[in-house]
Amino acid sequence: MKNDIIPSKVEIRQLGKVYDGSTSSTPALQDVNLSVEHNEFITLVGASGCGKSTLLRILAGLEYATSGEAYCDGKLINGPGAERAMVFQHYSLYPWLSVLGNIKFSRGLKANRGDITSSDVEAAAGRADALLNLIGLDKVANSYPNQLSGGMQQRVAIARALLGRPSMLLMDEPFGALDAQSREVMHDMILHIHRIEKTTVVFVTHDVEEAIYLGQRVVLMEPRPGRIHSIYPVPLPRARDQDMKHTAPFRELKAEILARIRESSGMATDLELLDKLCAQSSAL
Repeated sequence: MKNDIIPSKVEIRQLGKVYDGSTSSTPALQDVNLSVEHNEFITLVGASGCGKSTLLRILAGLEYATSGEAYCDGKLINGPGAERAMVFQHYSLYPWLSVLGNIKFSRGLKANRGDITSSDVEAAAGRADALLNLIGLDKVANSYPNQLSGGMQQRVAIARALLGRPSMLLMDEPFGALDAQSREVMHDMILHIHRIEKTTVVFVTHDVEEAIYLGQRVVLMEPRPGRIHSIYPVPLPRARDQDMKHTAPFRELKAEILARIRESSGMATDLELLDKLCAQSSAL
């Protein structure tokens, strides 16, 4: 791409990724094309091995594509950037630092550089305090990670990612280790953060219900090699509440996506085989 104007926040074109082994190569992604708009919240779902996390890591600049291109704000992604922040499933908090210390940690490192002024550090401190209020942890600012629940720890990790005001938040199954009740709380929390911060969010999950509830579009990927199978606009208003999960449009979309995942991953055939084996066993 030379003089193209890209209005989208993210533009992915013919992206491919191959992992080379000692005796063979494994294609992880092939011909992935996707546009993500500014302030959009999209979710990626699919069976294990479909390349969701690989695609996210390429967008974060933590891995390189073998072919094709990925752009953010019209600039080729060829490494990490301050405009892109990533949140992982594991919180990776520093146990010797308080909640506030964890949030400000990266800015503290930059404060040792000559191009960071004391006013920059003060602004970061104010930003950290504001984020504490946003995520509802202002009362435990001086607590340590081992004193917090899993959901609280993930809130700290999200606030840490937001400290530098990134315009895009990349989230790799951030709520996968939480119990069902904590996940619901975090779902509404991240939607609130998205509404306030106005970031673009790309969110990877195995949970179809989570994908529909959070996303404005659900991108279904299929494996061997990983590629986009279908993209589903979510027929729900931007303002979400948990009761929407019981509505007909929600249930119908969930059923359709689950059926496509089973079909694209070969799981439907496996289930048919299991049914046949169970029938044979009961006949003995």
